[in-house]
Amino acid sequence: MNDEAFIRRTFELARRGLGTTWPNPLVGAVIVKDGRIIAEGSHMRPGGPHAELAAIEAAQESVVGSTLYANLEPCSHTNKLTPPCAQRLVKEGIRKVVISNLDPNPQVNGQGIALLQAHGIEVVHGILAPEGEKLNEVFFLAQREQRPFLHLKVAASLDGKMSLPSGESQWITGPEARAHVHELRAQHQAILIGGQTLRRDNPRLTVRIPGYTAAQPWRVVVTRSGGLPEAASLFQDEHRARTLVYTVAPLNFPFPETQVTRVRNLRDVLADLFRRKIIYVMLECGPALASEVLREKLLDRMTLFQSPTVIGQGQGIFNDFTVEELSLRPRLTDIETRWIGGDQLISGRVLCSPV
Repeated sequence: MNDEAFIRRTFELARRGLGTTWPNPLVGAVIVKDGRIIAEGSHMRPGGPHAELAAIEAAQESVVGSTLYANLEPCSHTNKLTPPCAQRLVKEGIRKVVISNLDPNPQVNGQGIALLQAHGIEVVHGILAPEGEKLNEVFFLAQREQRPFLHLKVAASLDGKMSLPSGESQWITGPEARAHVHELRAQHQAILIGGQTLRRDNPRLTVRIPGYTAAQPWRVVVTRSGGLPEAASLFQDEHRARTLVYTVAPLNFPFPETQVTRVRNLRDVLADLFRRKIIYVMLECGPALASEVLREKLLDRMTLFQSPTVIGQGQGIFNDFTVEELSLRPRLTDIETRWIGGDQLISGRVLCSPV
């Protein structure tokens, strides 16, 4: 096996932490000695062992003189719950470190590599860097832009309609697609909707997968008017402590002050979510809020469940969004597409730069 093969294995190990590591990145590590993998590790939860340390602890023989592969630069700072990895690699006598990406966290960025090199450890980086960037697209964007990564999930017909003119939308897609939505929810830290969606649908916004025991995602409601139905499930069910409200005007009923934040605009919402270390947010909102996010160039990924049906008149996905010329239209790149039951899934990164 060569460096690329070992790095691909770190990607596989890193994915084991999908949905459980936020706000930390996805990281896997492999320790190789004399051409053999002698240990592997994954980062699985905040406060838990980092992948490099997990691999070292899993080794059944000495790691002195070995090569450690990781998809992300080993950390070197101490301002966190876990001990720094770079210093541990030096202590354990690792001879060489091969990584895919530098860590964009300003507390790490290049410093982990510098520490290793200062202690005579050979460092190679940039192996399969684009793939590593895609793997950690959420963490990288959050660190670089200091805001959550926004992922719009929408179900629509062939002609791009989310509902009938009356607002009826249950169900445009089939049971397999709806089940997959719960898998997506489980990967996110929060689900965000607008006040109109809450008033119209009274959604629960929970993960309903048999055997699911992890914490439910935060349920986030954004409203300008502050006029929300107090009887809504988000404010009354057993997960109401996981509900956050962001409002321009005062909320029209009592709710814990720690869960209600007055804001001026959408960017204030994102800044507060980031302060709470919420970096991966799924939008299940209507066209008004979806259009606002797109206009502000804050939409990072879109996943469309497209039903092979036609609705005609009804609510479009981005009813309140317009472009003045075709070259300015947002588009999806790095597209994934497959069938989920009788509906097609189309997912890609959103680009707003001119075509």
